[in-house]
Amino acid sequence: MTFAATVLTLYPDMFPGPLGASIAGRALNERKWSLDTVQIRDFATDKHRTVDDTPAGGGAGMVLKPDILAAACDSVGYDRPMLAMTPRGAPLTQERVRALAAGPGVSILCGRFEGFDERLFDARPIEQVSIGDYVLSGGEMGALVLLDACIRLLPGVMGAPSSGVEESFESGLLEYPQYTRPVEWEGRTIPEVLRSGDHARIAAWRTHQAQTDTRLRRPDLWERHEGARVQSPSGARRQKDE
Repeated sequence: MTFAATVLTLYPDMFPGPLGASIAGRALNERKWSLDTVQIRDFATDKHRTVDDTPAGGGAGMVLKPDILAAACDSVGYDRPMLAMTPRGAPLTQERVRALAAGPGVSILCGRFEGFDERLFDARPIEQVSIGDYVLSGGEMGALVLLDACIRLLPGVMGAPSSGVEESFESGLLEYPQYTRPVEWEGRTIPEVLRSGDHARIAAWRTHQAQTDTRLRRPDLWERHEGARVQSPSGARRQKDE
């Protein structure tokens, strides 16, 4: 089954963009996934092809009109998850990416200007998603990020199936530090344990480093990881000192 992606945008020329290169581009050429774009402006009904209007209640900028957006989304349908890229959305997680990559594909609605008329989300089954706590010029860059995260997980896309197993966020932790040759560079040496050939010691070191880096760099992830780690299979939480 090919993973099918449809992007609804005012700027279809932005696709495939970087997704046409590297492993995503190779997978696209090999038809491991497909990409279609929908020009939102095609669903405007006036001679100027207007897709936005001034905000109700006043304020700067323009807002994308719900009738135009709904017509564009309806033309694609909702057999696949329909996601809207917006800073008001839920943060995108590796767990959600894995779920999307395991499905038939995704449709992505890209916002512009001051965003979407909120009534669209009341009227249509659209999931609002954010890729971070910052604002971009439009949802296209977010769509590229989301698709890249999904595509690399598709069967046969990464060279080694195990490549994605021990990466950041897969276990709830940041990935451990990585090193390669030369052994010494500018007076800095690869940690001895990684040159020991002792796989048990290496695994223990990597686990410790992942935990330490997560605790220091991403206390939010560490708190969630610790919360999950002390939860019993029945869902009841255990004391951490048990």
